[in-house]
Amino acid sequence: MQQGESAFRKRVNLFDGVMFVSGSMIGSGIFIVSADIARNVGSPGWLMVVWLITGLITVIGALSYGELAAMMPNVGGQYVFLKEAYHPLVGFLFGWTTFLVIQCGSIAAVAVGFAKFTGVLIPWISEKNILFSLGPLNVNSTQIVAMASILFLTWINTRGIVTGKTVQNIFSSTKVIVLLGFIILGLLVSKGAGAWDINREIFWKAARVDEAGQMIPISGFILVAAVGMALVGSLFASDAWYNITFISGEVINPRKVVPLSLLFGTLIVSVLYLLANFVYIKFLPVTGTPGGATVIERGIQFATDDRVATSAMSVVVGDYAAIIMAVFIMISTFGCNNGLIISGARVYYAMARDGLFFRKIGQLNSKGVPGLSITVQGVWSILLCLSGTYSNLLDYVIFAVLLFFALTILAIFILRKKQPDIPRPYKAFGYPAIPSLYIITTTAIMIILLIFKPLYTFPGLGIVLLGIPVFFIWDHNRRKNGISLIKE
Repeated sequence: MQQGESAFRKRVNLFDGVMFVSGSMIGSGIFIVSADIARNVGSPGWLMVVWLITGLITVIGALSYGELAAMMPNVGGQYVFLKEAYHPLVGFLFGWTTFLVIQCGSIAAVAVGFAKFTGVLIPWISEKNILFSLGPLNVNSTQIVAMASILFLTWINTRGIVTGKTVQNIFSSTKVIVLLGFIILGLLVSKGAGAWDINREIFWKAARVDEAGQMIPISGFILVAAVGMALVGSLFASDAWYNITFISGEVINPRKVVPLSLLFGTLIVSVLYLLANFVYIKFLPVTGTPGGATVIERGIQFATDDRVATSAMSVVVGDYAAIIMAVFIMISTFGCNNGLIISGARVYYAMARDGLFFRKIGQLNSKGVPGLSITVQGVWSILLCLSGTYSNLLDYVIFAVLLFFALTILAIFILRKKQPDIPRPYKAFGYPAIPSLYIITTTAIMIILLIFKPLYTFPGLGIVLLGIPVFFIWDHNRRKNGISLIKE
């Protein structure tokens, strides 16, 4: 590692770490994906079950990752864990997929979400406002704003970790406080009593919306499959908690701070998400009709543009709801993307240091951050803004994320046998039962997605597999240039 002026600088403390985890998790998902979940499961009880499962998966994952993070507190995090547990090929496939889909796809999707909600305040920003064409691509003002936000945050984060973490702390603390305020307001106000009565009658009556907009009762395996598909949205809304492991090299006392950041950050957000959804079902019926004239008639399932939080808030404050929620979601998504942009670049840096990515990406700038890596990530994320929709990117991302989640938790078992003597300041909670349950659950969700959403999940799997020949090309060049893999 570079020394002196070009070395990584340890500036991230526990508060920063918790804000980093929570801020990276809370984007726009919690405010919109409950609509799609409601269309899949059709009842308040099962809506809450989906969010409860998501919270459990997330917190258990964080507790398990803590062991690996405490063992190997190195820049690159998950890339390092996979490389050490399996083979450099597996670590590379994670880094390859992180760059092509997971991180950059998430950055693009969150940026588009930011732009869409900015459009509530500024009507010029609209997907219908086509500004120019690039061949078959029509570029609209929403995409321009999304790309501009990525460009700005990319520049900010080339200025050093202190600048990046300051932005993160401001936006993360603001959105946690505001989300908590939304929940408290929702719990105190009694206007939603009518919706609650409707929801109570169908609390466990699961149903899905078919292509004609009709409710079809479901049970048994179909219900299990519906829950699995519904988890795509909630898991995406809870994603990115593990990104703190990517910046371990910049954390003060990382063997203690990173595991605690993972625990507190995921726990805070998971509880907030559950409470937010309780507020939704208090103010809005879960079921509704696509052409409903009011937010009550449309319900959660058919909230306008899936903006469930805005619809719930409108029951309380009326016409001002759209503006209030738009401002909040703009803050939320902006802060979320800042965290994603900070962390992802450290993975590509670690790969480059191993000779498995462009050499210059493995260099730090005068501010002690991988400036070129951050820039390349920004460029690819901007290009992704021009391709696909928010939901397309969501589906691609979540399958790849689940795949590497399962492999990383399995790495705990492998490393306990492979490297038993490495100090483990923190050990995975409930080992081996809880980590095993996590692996089984995520694998089951992946199988459900492959069966019921093959249009998106198989391409996601294909992207992972395409990295295999790319790895051997990079590895050949690495050996040719005499570059050794860094042992952690």
